[in-house]
Amino acid sequence: MRRDYKAVLFGNGTMGERHRKFFEYSGVQFLKIFDLEDLDGARNVRTSLVDEFISNKKIDFAVIASPATTHYEYAKLCLKRGISVFVEKPLATLGAQAQELVDLAIRNNVILFVAQSECFNSVFLNFRKHFMNEIGASGNAARMRKCADSSFRLEFRREHKYSARCRDVNVALDLLVHDLSLCLSMFNYDDLQVDKFTISKNEDRAQMQISIVKGAHAGAELDFIVDRNSDIDVRTISVEFARSTECPASDYSVSLAPHDENGEVIHISDSLENEHKFFLKLMAGACSEWGRRAAQSAANAVKLATISTASS
Repeated sequence: MRRDYKAVLFGNGTMGERHRKFFEYSGVQFLKIFDLEDLDGARNVRTSLVDEFISNKKIDFAVIASPATTHYEYAKLCLKRGISVFVEKPLATLGAQAQELVDLAIRNNVILFVAQSECFNSVFLNFRKHFMNEIGASGNAARMRKCADSSFRLEFRREHKYSARCRDVNVALDLLVHDLSLCLSMFNYDDLQVDKFTISKNEDRAQMQISIVKGAHAGAELDFIVDRNSDIDVRTISVEFARSTECPASDYSVSLAPHDENGEVIHISDSLENEHKFFLKLMAGACSEWGRRAAQSAANAVKLATISTASS
């Protein structure tokens, strides 16, 4: 999908470079790249510098892949100027700020897209289709009630070895938002209740327990475990059914990424490619309602990831 879009990039690190290369391949021209040298001495956004540039250029969208603590300021500046935004996760570091950005995009009739690539992982998409059919989300609720008393437990586990990247936020805003977004693509935010949330003192490990308290799946449990200083690399979703004797379903676990011979995660390339394609579809005017729902889910993920915690 090639269009003569003009864009600006914030952050030319690992993810910024990946996004830039794909968009350039799709015909996008980047008029300016803002990077670390454009922050002030306190590592804050030079608001006047950015605002002057985006106010005097015809820019269709901004790609924000800078440190997470700058996402809110950059996105707000662009959305206020009527510029659509493609921003890396997390959308913001506070739930109120994330919601503000969603509301601002709607008010100014521009696109806000959060690049949470796991939501576009083909393995997850296949899992979600299978699982939602299994629990009766396709009009088969009667069978589910007979089979499993409408009860199940999901465990989302995401662990990797130490990396120097994304250390400006804790593990919840770094990793947990991925799995919260997967959860929110299956279940309604308003039906969820956080029962327990702990973050380690070094902010590298977190656990969250959520109950579904309303709707067709009330009584189900969702567990989240994330660790960015682990001895292993793992990204899995495990399913456990509270079955009656009539239920033929089996418990199972799905890996969201394959591993190489050394046990290292091999990232699925189509995840990034798919999210870029969906963003360009949004820019072309397609799937607008889906886009608004996805942005709201990304904001809701930040709200959950920043809820009051206990240390462990």
